[in-house]
Amino acid sequence: MSSSIFNNNSGVSISISDDDSDELGRMRLRVPRKRKKHGRVRTELNQRVIRWLVKYWTLLIFLPAAGLLLFEASRIGGKPSLVVNTELSSLKRTNLLGNSELQKVKKTSDKRNLEGNLNRLDQPRCLKLLPPEELEHLDIPIGEESNSPVKKLVYISGNDTPYEGGNSTLSWQQTNGTRSNLFTGNQSFEEREKSFKVDETATLHCGLYHENGGFRISEKDQSYMQTCKVVVSTCAFGGGDALYQPIGMSEASIQKVCYVAFWDEITLAAQELEGTKIGEDGFIGKWRVVVVRDLPFVDQRLNGKIPKMLPHRLFPHAMYSIWVDSKSQFRRDPLGVLEALLWRTNSVLAISEHGARSSVYDEAKAVVKKNKAKPEEVQVQLTQYRRDGLPEDKRFNGKKALSEASVIVRKHTPLTNLFMCLWFNEVVRFTSRDQLSFPYVLWRLKVLKNINMFPVCTRKDLVNSMGHLRKAKPLTT
Repeated sequence: MSSSIFNNNSGVSISISDDDSDELGRMRLRVPRKRKKHGRVRTELNQRVIRWLVKYWTLLIFLPAAGLLLFEASRIGGKPSLVVNTELSSLKRTNLLGNSELQKVKKTSDKRNLEGNLNRLDQPRCLKLLPPEELEHLDIPIGEESNSPVKKLVYISGNDTPYEGGNSTLSWQQTNGTRSNLFTGNQSFEEREKSFKVDETATLHCGLYHENGGFRISEKDQSYMQTCKVVVSTCAFGGGDALYQPIGMSEASIQKVCYVAFWDEITLAAQELEGTKIGEDGFIGKWRVVVVRDLPFVDQRLNGKIPKMLPHRLFPHAMYSIWVDSKSQFRRDPLGVLEALLWRTNSVLAISEHGARSSVYDEAKAVVKKNKAKPEEVQVQLTQYRRDGLPEDKRFNGKKALSEASVIVRKHTPLTNLFMCLWFNEVVRFTSRDQLSFPYVLWRLKVLKNINMFPVCTRKDLVNSMGHLRKAKPLTT
């Protein structure tokens, strides 16, 4: 049965039955129920999300922060080297810019590394220094070793030997086919063997053999050097390295310690070209610069062994010395270093262990492989050491056999002076690679026991390593 009729203006009518009306009503009733069901699901989902966020909110904050830190670290740490390596690879690959441009990029890379290390004064990891207030009141101990088996050294001199004039730097080296000259004297094998025998009075060669042997220092500089009781020294011969100012010293050390840098005329000229000039008082910053003339060896590495190994001869009144290679910047208080490495450990000599090797025979292979000495020279040295009975042990007298020797801290006593003279004579006779001769001298001079062979990490605490800037120029004949 029809109910009502809906009329519009167009005259179209639609009829709706009672059954259709009931069905439509049921449909309308079901729609709200469906909407309520979806609303409950969304509410439950929102509540679960809120509970999860409340429970794990710290994790959500930590993970993005950690990711950001890793990204920044990789960007900062990797980007410079990536740029430099890309530049180098590009230059090597195309070879369009020439060697001069390649060297320019390498110098830029070296400059970045240098600037990163220069004047770095972080807290030491392995070197245990006294607090600053105690360093200011450190006194230098005075007194000789009462139980030392060596009481006195007598240095062999040739000043009574007739001198015919000429260039003493090359005189004996050219005539007898060795590196001996008027500075070293011509030590025979018999004299060498006798020098290792310990007596209360030891007589041996130890440089400065003849007054015309070279290594001339002005009277003004000699007068200053004779006033030094504690000295930190370095040298740069052949224009090889810059002069890095020491840092980290106390006021007490500034007053009590001499800082002396040895240059030759080549280095002097090179530094003046770069705008570094010695003041009228003889200083550049903290360093008293001593210009040495008439160097005795063609090999600049061998010339460098003179201030490195013979400070007791150059500073006759010094009680303590600290040697620092020219490639490094000394960055600790000298008196504090003496206290930590010598006085506290009751040692008379402190030197860094070798970081890579322990055997002199392994070191010899590395020296030849890296072209740091001629194979035939190394072979002569090792043959003599084997003939003398040097074992392949990695430890002598309870100490590691091989040293790195870029930092040497010592007390000037007859026994340590004897050790350094013997060491110097070995590098003159054989190769200038002092790592090869150090174990031999340590093995032969068994009476020297109180040596502090400190680890590599201590050496890194002592200096900022800058690396050699350029190759030293040899003396011309």
